Amino acid sequence: MELLRNKVITEGIVLPGNVLKVDSFLNHQMDPVLMQAIGREFKHRFAEAGVNRILTIESSGIAPGIMTALEMQVPLIFARKQKSLTLTDDIFVETAYSYTKQQSNDITVSKKFIQPGDKVLVIDDFLANGEAAFALARIVGQAGAEVAGIGIVIEKSFQPGADLLTGEGYRLESLVRIAGLEDGGVQFAD
Repeated sequence: MELLRNKVITEGIVLPGNVLKVDSFLNHQMDPVLMQAIGREFKHRFAEAGVNRILTIESSGIAPGIMTALEMQVPLIFARKQKSLTLTDDIFVETAYSYTKQQSNDITVSKKFIQPGDKVLVIDDFLANGEAAFALARIVGQAGAEVAGIGIVIEKSFQPGADLLTGEGYRLESLVRIAGLEDGGVQFAD
C-alpha cells in the first residue's frame, strides 16, 4: 500500500530495540485519509471472506479497525486491556504480551458480542511476535466463531509473528512488511 509505505518512509522514526515509532500518523496522532485508505484496502483484501465482525485490541487497533468496519458495514469490537466496572461477567479473557510496552495484559471481550458461527476479521496496527493477534484469535475460538483472517497495518517480517500465525493456518494480510530496521532506516520486505 503505497500511501502507508510513504508515511513510514517520511514520518516513521526508528528507535533502538527494533521499534518503529509511527505516532505522527497511526497511533497517537492519526491521519484520517490514511485510516480511510487502510479500511478500504482491508475491505478489498477480505471481500470474499464473509466477515460479519471486526475484532481489535485497544487502543492503537481501533482506528484501522473502525475504518475497516465502516467500509465492510459490520460492527467493530475491541478487546479491553483495562478492567471495566461494567464488564465483569460473561467475558472472554486472554493474556497478550506487548513487545513495545514490554508488559503482559489480560484482554477482555464481552461474550454477547461474538457468537458461534461468526466470521471475525482480526485487525491490528503492528505485528511483531504475534502475541496480540494470537490472543484475539483465541478469544474468537473461545466464542465458537471463526477467524476469517488477520489484517495487519505494519508487519515486522524479521520477527516471528507472521511465520507463527501462517504456520497455524491463519490467513494473514499485512499492508506494509518491514524486513529490517537498521542504521536508523526502514528496509521493506516487498
